[in-house]
Amino acid sequence: QGQLVESGGSSVQEGGSLRLSCQHSGLHYGGYCMGWFRQAPGKDREGVGTFYTGSGGGAPHYSDSVKGRFTISHDRSESTLYLQMNNLKPEDTAVYYCAADFRMPLPCVGDYNRGVWGQGTQVTVSS
Repeated sequence: QGQLVESGGSSVQEGGSLRLSCQHSGLHYGGYCMGWFRQAPGKDREGVGTFYTGSGGGAPHYSDSVKGRFTISHDRSESTLYLQMNNLKPEDTAVYYCAADFRMPLPCVGDYNRGVWGQGTQVTVSS
């Protein structure tokens, strides 16, 4: 069914930047939906943004809380999804996960509960 491995999480000061990576291997060919999610302690999991790996998927979608600060991109040759996070705030502190769902239709917005998930990477932003 494939595997997702996140990396790049770290501790940064408020206003700093990080880039998370999600290396996806063994997944099926063609385009499919992928998403970044996060979960802070004591809170529900929150969608950060979504991306379609094939052509014709349109621009990535972002939650209002990260729009304008976070950018999702994809390197097909490296089978890697990226999350560039700028102007980080303490409220961005969470474990960040990537997920892939082969059956999700465009525009790739959903909970990805039927998909494949990575193990998560911790992002901590201090003020």
